[in-house]
Amino acid sequence: MSDTPKQFDQVVNECRTLFEKKLVDYGAAWRILRLPSLTDQIFIKAQRLRSIEDKGTQKVADDLRGEYIGILNYSVIALINMEHGVADQIDMDTAEAMREYDKHVAAIKQLMMDKNHDYGEAWRDMRVPSFTDLILQKLLRVKQIENNAGKTLVSEGIDANYMDMFNYSVFALIQMEEAAKAE
Repeated sequence: MSDTPKQFDQVVNECRTLFEKKLVDYGAAWRILRLPSLTDQIFIKAQRLRSIEDKGTQKVADDLRGEYIGILNYSVIALINMEHGVADQIDMDTAEAMREYDKHVAAIKQLMMDKNHDYGEAWRDMRVPSFTDLILQKLLRVKQIENNAGKTLVSEGIDANYMDMFNYSVFALIQMEEAAKAE
């Protein structure tokens, strides 16, 4: 399976480091965010990516990698808040939040490994803007499920969509890193 597990770990380590530093700065203030707010936060990041991809230029100099990192970290936050419910105030210290982060990342990595086995790492032949589109599609699905009070008839739940958005972000970041090395 090529270097995917190692590359996954490298990307996630960068995202995890940023997540932990923000926990030190802000605490787990994100614990008050309801799921629709997290969905919308991810939507803003994905929509910015698509807008810049379509226009071919950007006016705000923020690194586009940061948007995928944000999508990845907000996806984990959503999974944590789904599991623990929304809090009215910060109710998690840094150590507990990091344990939760690591627990969810381990499950997401296993999902990625299983899907890579079945799909033969087809993502390696995809283009980065396709990951943006897939993330936006997942967001529309999540919004519809949220509008249906979390109920689905035959489809996977909200958690699976957040896990996929996480993995699409990892794949985009890996491809962006590989493209930068090739330049």
